Amino acid sequence: MTEHDADYTRALNNAEKILGFSLAPYVDPRPTEPDNAYDFTRIATEHAFNDAWTRSEHLDLRTRALISVTITASLGILEPLRGQLRIALHNGVTKEEIVEAFIQMAVYAGVARAFDSYAVAREVFAEHAEADSSEN
Repeated sequence: MTEHDADYTRALNNAEKILGFSLAPYVDPRPTEPDNAYDFTRIATEHAFNDAWTRSEHLDLRTRALISVTITASLGILEPLRGQLRIALHNGVTKEEIVEAFIQMAVYAGVARAFDSYAVAREVFAEHAEADSSEN
């Protein structure tokens, strides 16, 4: 495992609070990656989880999460959408609010894109419901 500097450690801690699980296993470079892989993951992680997600003066975390769902869905980047949906649900965004975002998105980004995105949301909703039922 790579020794993390203070800013990267703080970003990983922030990410864990936002995600509900540790991000480190997903971003720490593996032995087969080039030496500068750590620089990439460190910079991207610090930027996201120290610079953007933690800003709370004008937007709360819940709102940022719903915005991030809408952005990733509109761009059609479905694997990151899966992560953003998990973040949103973990931070109090309801399934109904997510569906409403897809309805609005369908108007401006296209129905096909909204349907593709909703297929991912359907899977994450099921995963979330299963996790909720196993906790009870």
